[in-house]
Amino acid sequence: MPMLHTVNKSPFQTTTLESCLRLAKKGSAVLLIEDAVYGALDGTAVSARVAKRMKELKFYVLGPDIAARGLGEAKLIDGVTVVDYGNFVDLVAEHDATQAWM
Repeated sequence: MPMLHTVNKSPFQTTTLESCLRLAKKGSAVLLIEDAVYGALDGTAVSARVAKRMKELKFYVLGPDIAARGLGEAKLIDGVTVVDYGNFVDLVAEHDATQAWM
């Protein structure tokens, strides 16, 4: 059963992204929103863990949240897909269940 996991806390302040990465099952998707978008940046302390799970999980980041923090899409880990609010709704509809990591 493919699940959508949403994470909204910075990986540099909480362990929610780390917990999500550890527990998400193969075939699931992870959407980073709000301050969790920092977890999609390349060259950080968490980027290697995210990149490693890309073999099993699909990663998305909410574009308006990247823009609100003054971050450019060029700084993202290769393979992370930028989505807008409409795509966010599509992701929820495409998955059997959604797990919010707070």
